[in-house]
Amino acid sequence: HVQLVESGGGSVQPGGSLTLSCVVNGTTTSLNCMGWFRQPTGKDYEGVASLDPFHGATNYADFVKGRFTISRDSAKKTLYLRMNRLNTEDTGRYYCAAKGAGGCGIDPLIFDYWGQGTQVTVS
Repeated sequence: HVQLVESGGGSVQPGGSLTLSCVVNGTTTSLNCMGWFRQPTGKDYEGVASLDPFHGATNYADFVKGRFTISRDSAKKTLYLRMNRLNTEDTGRYYCAAKGAGGCGIDPLIFDYWGQGTQVTVS
């Protein structure tokens, strides 16, 4: 069983930065992909970034490329999302997710485990 716990959300002015963290508890050796997703109010989930922990490959949504960075600390079992140059369209609830078998990407439908999310407000 895998549990994901996000933190680091908050309110920030446009142009500001935040770093989200996601602690992964439980059996993690079978996880082959971890990602960040967001859900703006009243909208569907959007894939933000993903990371293949075995090969280090990353994927980013076009709207965050050059601004956001996904990374992990394997010793701390923690996934991070560094967000720079935030704008109002980045407002939403951000979720950490993980999956086992299969490919790695930013399609939320392929992920098995989800955290409760952390709110990010840019205004």
